[in-house]
Amino acid sequence: MSLTTAPSDAAARIEPHGIDLIPDGERRGKPRDLFGMWAGVNLNVFYVVNGAVVISLGLSLWQSAVAIIIGNLAFFAVGLTSLQGPKTGTSTFAVSRASFGPNGGRALALFNWITCVGFEASGLALVVLAALAIFEKMGIAATPGLKITVILVAAVIQGVLPLIGHAAIVKVQRRLAWISTVLFVVMAVMVAPNLNLGALTQGHGWEPITLAIALIVSGGGLSWANTGSDYSRYLPRTASPKSVFWMSTLGGMIPAVLLELLGAAIASVVKTASDPIAGIPSALPGWVALPYLVFAIVTLLAVNTINLYSSGLTLQAFGLHLARWKCVVIDSVICTALCFLVIFSDSFNKYYSEFLGLLVIWLAPWFAIYAIDAILRKGRYNASALVNESRGGRYWRAGGFHIPGVVAQLAGMIASALWINSAAFVGPLSTLTGGSDFSVFMGLVVGGAVYWLLAAKGVRGETALLDLDGADDADAVGAKVVA
Repeated sequence: MSLTTAPSDAAARIEPHGIDLIPDGERRGKPRDLFGMWAGVNLNVFYVVNGAVVISLGLSLWQSAVAIIIGNLAFFAVGLTSLQGPKTGTSTFAVSRASFGPNGGRALALFNWITCVGFEASGLALVVLAALAIFEKMGIAATPGLKITVILVAAVIQGVLPLIGHAAIVKVQRRLAWISTVLFVVMAVMVAPNLNLGALTQGHGWEPITLAIALIVSGGGLSWANTGSDYSRYLPRTASPKSVFWMSTLGGMIPAVLLELLGAAIASVVKTASDPIAGIPSALPGWVALPYLVFAIVTLLAVNTINLYSSGLTLQAFGLHLARWKCVVIDSVICTALCFLVIFSDSFNKYYSEFLGLLVIWLAPWFAIYAIDAILRKGRYNASALVNESRGGRYWRAGGFHIPGVVAQLAGMIASALWINSAAFVGPLSTLTGGSDFSVFMGLVVGGAVYWLLAAKGVRGETALLDLDGADDADAVGAKVVA
């Protein structure tokens, strides 16, 4: 049954499920629904800003295009972490317990929760800035009282879809994708006559290109990899792994590439294009600027619904025994408090750049370990054990920790930090190589390699036991995607 033909009340009632396993009788949809959902999520101004920031590093348009295309290959990570959802029926960070153990996975769930809340606060702050810019065009000054009112109203609005849950989010995002496409096509047409293809044609050396790729990876595909199965877990077990992989990958990758190229083009015309509220509208005719601000608000709120929904699931994976909707409320309150801090300190760009720059330190090794674990298992998990936090479960191991996963994560994080060049921290290897940034690749390679060396034998043994004990969820997941 397609999501669009789900029961009429499916998108209107509060979803009862969190990380608990989705029963077969409630599975619905087709893999192609994931394309529309991820396209709706990623058609937003964050990617336009990322493209503008790449230009600000001193790259030519052509160098920027290469960095954008290479960096967005990270959306393959979203496809890979979406594969486990249909077979296990649970969220990404519940599946991640197989790699780290229930207790070892808590720290990673905490990192993921902080990541989601950070993006929530960033998105909400941009929504507020856009709303204040509209009031300014109407001649209404941005007084403290108005700022407080706008923040609270925006916080309430963005919390509606995450509270209702999965069906409503997917339905709205798919429809929003079409509307967003129209707006950004109009923007591209408006900017095209002013585009200077010769701008910064000389560019710079290879070091800024590595910085640009790291930014694109951490602000794009890799930052969504931690949510893949959250949105595929309602698909039937029989859903094609290939289709799940490609629909999730391309749904995010295509709009991200196009919007970042648009952002780079705008930045070649307007030097302040890295400011999505004050800068980008100055590149547009007056009659387009206001609709752009309105739609920026809508798309940013749509992005935050995804972050709020997944952060709620992550709190449950961390071990908070509350209903999913209660976790969403907690996250909304914290996100709103952080937004107050950003808006009243007037330092959005500083906070966002520092936050984005440090994400990759934990996220790259986590993804490598998650992916290697899935390969070693040939995608097979005991789903009931993934949501079982009690002692003695399939994935309990040493006091709830899978030592190879914990060691590999620490090794990958250290390696990533050694070669990072962010606004908050510059690693020694980056300093020695003229400011280059290979943090993404260091985290992926070291984290993945250490896990493979330490865990291969044990994980394969666990997988073999699934056939012996007749586990309820010993289905192959993802192994066929490359076939």
